[in-house]
Amino acid sequence: MEKTINEELEKKEILNRYKQLLNASRRRLEKGDKELIRKAFELAVEAHKDMRRKTGEPYIYHPIAVAQICAEEIGLGTTSIICGLLHDTVEDTEITLADIEGMFGERVMKIIDGLTKISGVFDQTSSLQAENFRKMLLTLSDDIRVILIKLADRLHNMRTLDSMARDKQIKIASETLYLYAPLAHRLGLNAIKTELEDLGLKFTNTEVYNEIVEKLEESEPERKKFIQKFIEPIKEILVEQGFKCKIYGRPKSVYSIYNKIKNKGVPFEEIYDLFAIRIVSDSLPENEKSDCWRIYSIITDFYHPSPERLRDWISTPKANGYESLHTTVMGPEGNWVEVQIRSERMDEIAEKGYAAHWKYKDTASEKESQLEEWISKIREMLESAEENALDFIDDFKLNLFAEEIFVFTPKGEMRTIPSGATALDFAFEIHSKIGEHCIGAKVNHKLVPLSYVLKGGDQVELLTSKKQTPNEDWLGFVITAKAKAKIKHALKNERRKIADDGREILERKFYKQKLEFTVQNIQDFTNFLKLSSSQEVFYRAAKDVVGIAEIKEFVKYKLHPEKYVTQKLEKQHTVEEMVTQARGKSNMLVIGDDMKELDYKLSPCCTPIPGDDVFGFVTVGEGIKIHRVNCPNAAKLLANYAYRVVKAKWNSDKLLTFLASVKITGTDAMGIVNNITKVISTQHNVNMRSITFDTEDGIFEGTIMVYVHSTEHLTQLSNNLKKVPGVINVQRIDGDNKK
Repeated sequence: MEKTINEELEKKEILNRYKQLLNASRRRLEKGDKELIRKAFELAVEAHKDMRRKTGEPYIYHPIAVAQICAEEIGLGTTSIICGLLHDTVEDTEITLADIEGMFGERVMKIIDGLTKISGVFDQTSSLQAENFRKMLLTLSDDIRVILIKLADRLHNMRTLDSMARDKQIKIASETLYLYAPLAHRLGLNAIKTELEDLGLKFTNTEVYNEIVEKLEESEPERKKFIQKFIEPIKEILVEQGFKCKIYGRPKSVYSIYNKIKNKGVPFEEIYDLFAIRIVSDSLPENEKSDCWRIYSIITDFYHPSPERLRDWISTPKANGYESLHTTVMGPEGNWVEVQIRSERMDEIAEKGYAAHWKYKDTASEKESQLEEWISKIREMLESAEENALDFIDDFKLNLFAEEIFVFTPKGEMRTIPSGATALDFAFEIHSKIGEHCIGAKVNHKLVPLSYVLKGGDQVELLTSKKQTPNEDWLGFVITAKAKAKIKHALKNERRKIADDGREILERKFYKQKLEFTVQNIQDFTNFLKLSSSQEVFYRAAKDVVGIAEIKEFVKYKLHPEKYVTQKLEKQHTVEEMVTQARGKSNMLVIGDDMKELDYKLSPCCTPIPGDDVFGFVTVGEGIKIHRVNCPNAAKLLANYAYRVVKAKWNSDKLLTFLASVKITGTDAMGIVNNITKVISTQHNVNMRSITFDTEDGIFEGTIMVYVHSTEHLTQLSNNLKKVPGVINVQRIDGDNKK
């Protein structure tokens, strides 16, 4: 009985959600569009009728939500709404691409095909995972809507992530922070990027996320009062001057506050720019720029600006199409306040990205070409990509998600390069041959090395020499994918030449040992040395790493292979076998157990201690490494190598000690070091390994390394240290930050 009532309620709810979807898309509907959307909706309802989500809800809620995000939050049209409704049908149901093409035409079919190709986001192996991302970018070259719908799909999955198991939550959230949020940023989808980052943080570092949300809620009334006080005088004069404006305060996202706390090492209470004031003017296209500068002039009559904090993205928009004028001014209560000034068109593009550009097509041809330029850069990267998909993803992240700067050639042409790029990157950006022969550069007429990091506005003249060729060191200081790919290609060619010489050297050494230089013998020798290819053997022969000693061993092995079999078998454990062995029957690694057969280490990059939320990661050569879930490297590991991750928990029965680092800052009072060491020595069961202190102009900073049993134990110690007169802040630091 109850089930039929539920079904009735669900039917009503499905129709209700469909009506909301039509309302969201109404503004863009043309003749016949409504019928097409209805057709797609009915097909999706029928196709998914027996499926349910992890939450227990009917599966159809998900495609409707994805289509709703496409229409309402990205501002896409009918084609994308239809694709959003049908995005899972080909993969999960009996419906084929041919059916889709017959009902909705080739364009819809192509987008659904693109979405189906990249659907395997939760594959078990890292290379497939990375390959999926590469496929996604290939489809981006065909139709950017594939990526936009994929981002809508990911956003809805993140919004409903509560119903997933904890290990899946961490994996999906890490992948979101690692790939999808930067991709949304690069496409100018600011609102979606912000929400993806906040939700990513919520599931990877729940405690910190909740703490920031709580503090934001507590300080909201105070903020509102301040914003009101700041806005009132400006509003009055802007109206007087005939401007039509919306002025409001925008709180900073939880994720950006978290980054500030983490990177600058300041507590929440000391972050002054928790919000930005946004002024959006209703201007005619030809007056946008002058209106923004006039508003800037009015504001700076009221409040003193910080000259070095003026950002003009109206004259030179960001690579993702973002246009705005930013200034930071001293507010009425002695706080710095960021003010963003833009037109309504700029605001919509800033929030919704390229989909909004299409709405302003007549005036946005330049932005369209910027998008085309970005996509052609992706194509170029895909063509010259490394075989290793994971290296490719890392390069891709570094380049296409990086902030960009503008530099100039000696003739005054402006070029865009990623922030952090070096003179050598710039050389490869101009032409690969110039890159390969580059010996240095003149930046603003001064001689600089290849590794010199360029700054915005630099004028760069490149110096070359025919004798120069790429070397391994170059890979250490270039950051663009183009430069890396070209250098690796040149090095491979060089390696091939050396290997050709090595082949002759090895042949002579084989004959000296009375060994025939046959294809079979070379292959057997390669296997014996456990090397990947015969070319690697020849290269090592040329470098004198493989020589007579190894050949003699090989001859012994050929005479008595049985002596080598046992040794060989002992060593050959695949990563998959190690994972299975580590996971065991319970699928859980318990840290602190007497596990003689399993070798695990606590990772130095985040120094986990009992009480931390942790996972095990199976490495190829060093057994299992234990990382904190909020470790700086966790997102990358969880996003790319999910199949190597082992669930881990601490064994509470054993009292083991772990090394943790604590940073203490304060005012340099008399006897403060003595008081701090006294607290540590009287604290139950805490041993100190090292202590360093540095004082400058009355401020001291110290790092103490102590042995503790758990996070609880460490928190107790930190709280006691905070009570020492003169101590201002005590914080735990990760392994990588012990500076």
